[in-house]
Parts: sequence; structure tokens; C-alpha cells
Amino acid sequence: MSKTSKKTTGLSTDKNWWRQAAIYQIYPRSFADSNGDGIGDIKGITSRIPYLKSLAIDAVWLSPFYPSALADGGYDVDDYRNVDPKLGTLEDFDEMLTTLHEAGIRVFVDIVPNHSSNLHQWFIDALKSEPGSPERARYIFRDGKGKDGELPPTDWPSHFAPSAWTRIKEKDGKPGQWYCHLFAPEQPDFNWDNPEVEADFIKTLRFWADRGVDGFRVDVAHAMKKDLSEPLRSQPTLGYENPRLDGKGVFFDRTELFEVYKEWRKVFNEYDPPRVAVAEANVPIERMPLYASDKTLGQAFNFAFLDAKFDPSDYRDTVKKSLEIADKNKSSSTWVLSNHDKIRHATRYGLHPIVDEKKWLLTDGTTHPLDREAGTRAALAATMFILALPGCTYMYQGEELGMHEVTDIPHDQIQDPAYVGNLYTEKGRDGCRVPLPWSSTGTSYGFGSGGSHLPQPTWFADTNVQVQDGKAGSPLEIYRKALALRKKLQGEELLMWHETKNKEVLHFSRPGGWNCMINFRGHPHKFEAKEILHSSSPVTDFTLTAGTTVWFRV
Repeated sequence: MSKTSKKTTGLSTDKNWWRQAAIYQIYPRSFADSNGDGIGDIKGITSRIPYLKSLAIDAVWLSPFYPSALADGGYDVDDYRNVDPKLGTLEDFDEMLTTLHEAGIRVFVDIVPNHSSNLHQWFIDALKSEPGSPERARYIFRDGKGKDGELPPTDWPSHFAPSAWTRIKEKDGKPGQWYCHLFAPEQPDFNWDNPEVEADFIKTLRFWADRGVDGFRVDVAHAMKKDLSEPLRSQPTLGYENPRLDGKGVFFDRTELFEVYKEWRKVFNEYDPPRVAVAEANVPIERMPLYASDKTLGQAFNFAFLDAKFDPSDYRDTVKKSLEIADKNKSSSTWVLSNHDKIRHATRYGLHPIVDEKKWLLTDGTTHPLDREAGTRAALAATMFILALPGCTYMYQGEELGMHEVTDIPHDQIQDPAYVGNLYTEKGRDGCRVPLPWSSTGTSYGFGSGGSHLPQPTWFADTNVQVQDGKAGSPLEIYRKALALRKKLQGEELLMWHETKNKEVLHFSRPGGWNCMINFRGHPHKFEAKEILHSSSPVTDFTLTAGTTVWFRV
């Protein structure tokens, strides 16, 4: 018997709505602040639903809004079935969900299954309990090496710390066992060999699905299951340089994962329409079908465009490989240019390709010039290109404004644990997480009435919703028109390439008789068309200039 949500007013009944959807990522703490405390919140999102509707998107994806000490931007979760009091209440969430649904917008929430916060009640209980106890068995605790256990159990590294192990003090105050954390020390990894862990996440999935949530973004979906057999393997066998394709790595992309996701799929299919999930899986492209199968999560992020150069060869190869993989698992491809973990693509495209972005950010963007105009132009062209592709597009808040990375956040105001955890060798991701500008004035450019939790640059006065709203040719209006038109044009998930005489120009057509053409950095390119539908920058006399994408009919 399928469960049908009561909160589906305004939504289509199409079970395949997600295959070619446009999904807008909201970083809640930086979207809109309703109470003036400098932190975005649930009511702030609700207040901006008319704006979201004006974008003609199909769904929003909410980054974590759960109770959290923010050791990692909310990805350190204290309670998976609640709302952070700083952001609102469950009642606020229900109101937001209902209002989004009434506007025809579905909702994804972020699930973080690899690790919890060290303030999660389970971890607190583990610290109070004895070694070998059921409470500790929910996480990965081990005795240390050395004469007195003073050395970590293995040489495993962490993303946000030199070691993946942190030693605790036992109840008697003496140094005791070590716990595993692939990320920050405040993010202890769950032991997914423990059935209690799996059962609790099933409970979490049902909790949100029963409230009406339409889908889940699964954080670090390739981790969770680990080879914890003794003796634990050492770093040289981890496969960082040469990722394994056999599903037998130490803690990434293990075959056992898919048994977990098969159980999740059973839960998703209990609902009408079935709930949707997308995996954040940093795995070789050959392994992606395992995550995107209709027997597991159904969809997986394709991050190829996050690293692709603004180049015709890179773009065509990325599209070709991605569509081939999607066809194998009968899923739809996903296209992503920016997100909360990556430098904004307008800035990436405005830098010379040889620039090391991490080193550049460490200098607050002072070592190499940024061509902001060219970067914005290329970013808009790239967006219209991926919006024309068959499949699902994920967008990140602010990219519709042509926003660039904020590069000059003072180092003593950086919040991202990647900065300190990596010994100041990378500045981190705060530059793309700065609160959005909604207007040209105010303490936080319309974000709220009481400043913002990350400093905003003065150039926000010229790059905001108020300035761009209704202004022909602005990034916002280009996005709005492209997204609305895309809904009308989308047909079968097919694409046909057409050769051009210009090596800097790519051209493909879609069912229904419409075409997409992009000129990367080449000379002006003349093309034939009966009707120009839309373009990322002005097209005159059927001539496509560099850094421009055009949709047209022939």
C-alpha cells in the first residue's frame, strides 16, 4: 500500500518528474534571514518562495538545517529529525514545505549518513560508556598502538585533519580509545556494520518522507561502509591515487553499500509518487551506475563539469561520457556547474586556466587578475548549454545573479574547517557560502536586518536581486527565461550532435526541432536559423560571438 503525502497541492503526479528537472540548491544559513540575527532561516526561505517560483524551477534542495554546532557548515548533525532552533522549528519547516508545494516546487533534504556530530546523543552516550559497549559499537572505536595506546590505530588521513583518529579521555580521566572521523574531529563516523545504525536512518528517511519531503540528497554516499576487519589496512592500500573498481576499497565505494541503498529504495517506493534520491558519490564514472540504479538511489551527481575547462573538447567529452553512463543504468544524467563546495563557476571561468585556484584564494585573489565580465559571460553561456542537455540540472543559489566567489574574507573570520584542518593550506569554501544580496542597501544587502554571519563585499551593491529584477539582459532575467522556456521545450532524453566548421563551436539538436549552439572563445560564428529562442548574450545578424550560447529553430 503506497503512502500518499497530504502535502502535494500544486504538484504534478508524474513519477518521472525528476528526470529532466531543474533543482535549485539552497544553503539555508545564507539564503534569507527573517529575524535579523545574521543567520538565514526557514521562515526566510518561506518569505522568498515568490522569488523561487519566478525562476520556474522544479524543486529546491536544502543543505542541512538540522541542529548543529556548525563545525562543518551543518554537515555535523546533532539530531537528524529536527530543525536547528537558530533556523526555526518543525512547524516552520512544515509551513515552508506546504507553501513550496502550493507553488509547484518540490523539496529535497540533505541526509548525512557517514557521520554525526560529536554532540549527537549517541556519541555522548558512547563517551560515557565502556570500551566494547553497545553504545560505542554505533561508531568506530579502536585501541591505539604503542606501549600505552598513544599512537593512532592506523595511518588513515582525514579531509579536515592530519589524522582520521582522535583519542578520547575515559570516564576515569585517563587517555583511552580512539575514534574514526574521515572529516573533522567533530564528525565521528558511524559504524555501518551495526544494524542499529541502518535501522535509525530508515527511521529518519520515513520521518521526512511522511512530512511530505519529495527527495533526498545523500552526502558522501560513497563512504559509510568500511573494511573494519583486523588488522586494519594501512594508507598505502587505500587507493587514493588509483581508485579501485572492484568495490573492495577500505572505506570508499564498497560493494556492501548497495545492499543499504536497496533497503532505502524499498522505503522510497512505499510512497506515491516514489521518493527520489541523488548520491554525492565521488567515484570513478564507471561506478556511478551502481548508485543511480532504480534498485538503489536512482540518481547520482555528475561532477565532471565542476572541473571541466570552458573548452569545446572538455564539454563534448563530458556530455558524451555522461549520457553513455546514464543510458546504462536507465537514469537521467545530472549537470552541475556550482555548489556549496566549489568555487563559483563565474570566477573559475574568469581566471586564466593555468591559475591554481586554491593558491589564488589563499592570497585573497590578488596574485592573478580576474576578468569578471568574461567570467560572467562564460558562466551564463555554460548554464544555457547544460540547461539544453537531456537530464537533470542542479543549480546553486546566487549563480542566477552571475555571482562571483567572495575572495577577500578576512582569515580570522573563516568558518570552514578545511582552513584550519588542512593547516592553512587552503582557504576553504566560505567564499561561495556568503549570504545572498537581495537589495543594494541595508546592513546585509537585504539578506536580513542585522548583518550577516559571513562578511559581504561592497560589490554586492551592484550584484543583487533588486538591481537585476526586470532588467533585460541581466543574469537573473536570462536564467528566468531559460528555465521557463526549457520546461516548454523538453521532450525525449535524446541529443544529436552537428559538426561545425569552427573548432570553438559546439552544436546539438533536441527532439522537437530546437537547437543549442555555443561559441567558447572563437571568432564570431555565422549560423542559419528561422527563429532565435533565447541567448546568453545578444545575438545580432545570426552571428554567435565568443562566450555565447543560443537556442534556436532551423
